Amino acid sequence: MERVEVRGDSLHLQASAIRASFAGRIAPNGGLITGKWRQNGARLPLLLQRTSTAVVAAAAAAAPTTVSTKSAVGSKNAKRPQEPTAPFPYREEEVRFANKAAGIQFAGTLTVPQGAGPFPAVVLLSGSGAQNRDQAVFGHRPFWVIADYLTRRGIAVLRFDDRGVGQSGGNSATATAADYATDAQAALDFLRTRREINSKSLGLVGHSEGGTAAIAAANKAQTPSFLVLLATPGVLGPEVIVRQTLDISRLKTHDAKILAGVEQRQRALLNIVQQISDNKHARARLIPAMIPPIPLPPEQAAQMQKLAEDKAAMMTTPAYRFMLEDNPPKNLRTIKCPVLALNGSKDLLVAAELNLKSIEKALKTGGNRDVTVRELSGLNHLFQTASTGAVTEYEGIAETFSPTALQAMGDWIVQRAK
Repeated sequence: MERVEVRGDSLHLQASAIRASFAGRIAPNGGLITGKWRQNGARLPLLLQRTSTAVVAAAAAAAPTTVSTKSAVGSKNAKRPQEPTAPFPYREEEVRFANKAAGIQFAGTLTVPQGAGPFPAVVLLSGSGAQNRDQAVFGHRPFWVIADYLTRRGIAVLRFDDRGVGQSGGNSATATAADYATDAQAALDFLRTRREINSKSLGLVGHSEGGTAAIAAANKAQTPSFLVLLATPGVLGPEVIVRQTLDISRLKTHDAKILAGVEQRQRALLNIVQQISDNKHARARLIPAMIPPIPLPPEQAAQMQKLAEDKAAMMTTPAYRFMLEDNPPKNLRTIKCPVLALNGSKDLLVAAELNLKSIEKALKTGGNRDVTVRELSGLNHLFQTASTGAVTEYEGIAETFSPTALQAMGDWIVQRAK
C-alpha cells in the first residue's frame, strides 16, 4: 500500500499500481474493520478481523490441497508453442484395447516412428483424477508434447483416455491407483500384440499418481522393461499431503507458529480419515474441524461451509483413501527393472528432495542396480519452468513441458531401449 490514512474510526488504503483502494470503519475495540474494496471498477465488501495464529492455521488447513492438478482445463486461446503441428514424421493411429478383468474398453492414440520396426514403446499414465489421453490441464496438453518428442526419437507411444473419460468406458469416481495399474497392464498387453512394437522393450511413464500406478503395475506378473516416474510420491501418503500443505502455506507465510498450526490441523484431518472408514461419519467429523472457530458474516460463513464440504468429500474418495494407505517404499523395494525418477525443485505438490531420496533408497535397498534420480532445477509439478511453483501459475506459463525434462527422459529411455 502506497498510502495508509487513519482519521478517527476511518481507514483509507491506496494501491495505485493495481488500481485498488479500501475504505473501512474500525470497530471501537479495534478488532474489526468493515468496508469496501475497489479495484478496476469493482466494488466488493471486505471484512478484516484481528485474530490469532491458531485461527489462521485453521483457515489454512481448510484450504483444498491435493496431488491432483486437474481443477481447470484453461483457456483455449492461450499460446502453447510446444504443441505439435502437422505434418508429423511418424504414424498416428486411433486404437482401442480392453482391460478384460475389469470389463472396460479403452480408447487411445498410438504414435509409431516411420519404418518397419520393431520399435521400443512406452505407455503414458496420467496423474490423479480423470484425464483424457493428452492429460489436458490448464490449457496445456503435456502428454501430447511428450508423445511427439519421444516418437521423433524412435520410441512408439501409447496414450489413452482414463476410465470414464472421452471415449473410454468405466467409472473414474471409484477408481484407485491399484485399478489404474491394471489398466496399465492392459495397455502393455495390447502393445505386445503389435508387430511394429518390440515386446521386449516396453516401458511405463507415470506422472504423479500415474507413477504410483506404474509402480503397482511393475509388481504384477508381466513386468515392464523400465519405469519413468515423473513427480511420483516416494513416501507414505500422509507425509506427502502434510509436506504439500506446508509448502503451499509457505507461499503466504513463514511464521513458525502458523505453520506449526497448519501441520497439526492437517495431521488431525488425516487421522480422522484413516480412523473412520464410514465416509458419512468421517465427513461429519471433518467439516467442523475445518471451519475456523470465529463468527463470520453469513455470506462468508456459507463459503467456508461449502469449502469444507468439498474438501471433506475429496478426502473420503476411494483414490484419496488408497493414497493414505499406500506404501511406496515397500512397493519400490521389489522392483528390479531400470527406473528413472525425475522431479522439479519447485514442485509444491510432491516435494522433490523428500520423495526422490525415498525412491532411490527403496530401490537400491531392494537390490535394483539401475536407478537414476534427478532433481531438475526451477521446474514445478507439471515440469514447467516456474517462478514459485504455485498451482496458480500453471495456466499462465507458455511452456507445457520443460525441454530439459524431455531430453533427460528421452536420453535415458533411448539408452535403456538399446
